[in-house]
Amino acid sequence: MTGTGSAAGTGAPASRRWKGGSQSATVGFVKILVLCGSLRAQSLNAALARAVPELVPDGVAVLEYGRLDQLPYFNQDVEDVELPAEPARLRGLVAEAAAIVIACPEYAHGASGIMKNALEWLVGGIELMGKPLALVSASTAPTGGDRAQAWLRETLAVMGADTLEPSVLVPTARKRIVDGVLVDPEVRDELRDLLAVLVERAAAAVESVA
Repeated sequence: MTGTGSAAGTGAPASRRWKGGSQSATVGFVKILVLCGSLRAQSLNAALARAVPELVPDGVAVLEYGRLDQLPYFNQDVEDVELPAEPARLRGLVAEAAAIVIACPEYAHGASGIMKNALEWLVGGIELMGKPLALVSASTAPTGGDRAQAWLRETLAVMGADTLEPSVLVPTARKRIVDGVLVDPEVRDELRDLLAVLVERAAAAVESVA
């Protein structure tokens, strides 16, 4: 369900997946970084994150960062002395990517604590400034995680990210995600369309500074 805003923590190292064997003539070479704000083994939002490489336009590389649980708690004093290795690695991937997808569950009418911690490690850098970003979320509730997206939009605006107005909200998600796979054809089409918009925005941003 498409939202307009008020949306895989696997422990594995970051990896790259390609959709298609050639670059798109319209979008060129674009890398997308996927961040998931859930660590649950059967996470609905991790299922959305895993669907991204299947649904991006041909020729797009998907960078996956599955180590949010490896980030230390944010501490300004530590950052001021020396950026720890894992936050530095996250910042490097954000800098490498032309666009970001955040899949995040809703907790207590906001985003998950682990996603908030990740964003706090990014606040002190410039990697997210002006970067096209899309939000997706899934929930067993009928709202689909809209309050998590609203929280993220406010925070990301302060950080200077170029957050897309459209998003994907997946309500009553256990009907649409089965055994960890996004099976609902309507939601898959919505996510595919959102990713196409994100890639076009990212390609335009890359061309503008080329």
